[in-house]
Amino acid sequence: MSTHAIVRLATIDLGTNTVRLLVADVEPGALGWRVVDHAQRVTRLGEGLHASGRLAEVPAARTTAAVVEYVERARRAGAARIDLVATSAVRDATNGADYASGLQRATGVAVRVVSGEEEARLTLRGIQQGLGQTAGTTLAFDIGGGSTEFILARDGALVIAVSLRLGVVPLAERFPFRNSVEPPAYQALVDEVTGHLARELPPAMVAVRVDRLVGTAGTVTTLAALDLGLRTYDAARVQGHALTRAAVDALRARLAALDVRQRAALPCLEPGRADLILPGVAIVLATMARLGCDRLVVSDGGLREGILADALAAAI
Repeated sequence: MSTHAIVRLATIDLGTNTVRLLVADVEPGALGWRVVDHAQRVTRLGEGLHASGRLAEVPAARTTAAVVEYVERARRAGAARIDLVATSAVRDATNGADYASGLQRATGVAVRVVSGEEEARLTLRGIQQGLGQTAGTTLAFDIGGGSTEFILARDGALVIAVSLRLGVVPLAERFPFRNSVEPPAYQALVDEVTGHLARELPPAMVAVRVDRLVGTAGTVTTLAALDLGLRTYDAARVQGHALTRAAVDALRARLAALDVRQRAALPCLEPGRADLILPGVAIVLATMARLGCDRLVVSDGGLREGILADALAAAI
């Protein structure tokens, strides 16, 4: 391939809660790309997975429909390569391999099911693509539908990454919060999340002095948009926005006072996230408390961008 040849690549991040598409023009040897198309949809593939251990027929069907649509959209855009990556719902489900095989037949695109550690590595790469690498210690976390990844990096290099089976979809199923939330009910959610972190976060992550805490994925970007008072989502303004623990707690109080329909009506709260946002907030606040951090930086980029960065490296 010529070092000056521009190639159009597409990535699809198939998560437990959300399917995300990114189509971009890349030039081998360049540091970044030009976005041609992007989209995301909450399909909740992992609905009921925690209880049954299987991907259920209805969420699987609606997720497949979204992925097929995004593959066709990428092909219409002229993508020379489509990378389709599946995460915790597909890797954890007893019928996940069968689902991946069926999806591959439906789309004609190979489905790569990544481990939690590989998911974390790709997420770090996506974060660094947008926020850049910084000196010192960065701890990043990615709250997903079925898992939360924690990534420790020093001077831009990955030190350790873990994937916790702590996701907003099973939490929302256990703590549905259809109405406004009373403090004891919310505290029960916080206690469960705090217990997960206490048991599963490695001591190396908890003991380290964090120079920069970074949060990515839908919960954190939604909180940033609400904190900024955006009427419509603006990735450029969300990227790099600083959220204090006090600001997140104020948003928690605001969201907890609303029922699920009122939450759904808020600007920048995408369809399907109204019952997930408070479990996500609980993970954010518990993480900040566990790590002793009063401020986090928001990354609009994450796994989807990390997949593209890997594809760009392969094209060189």
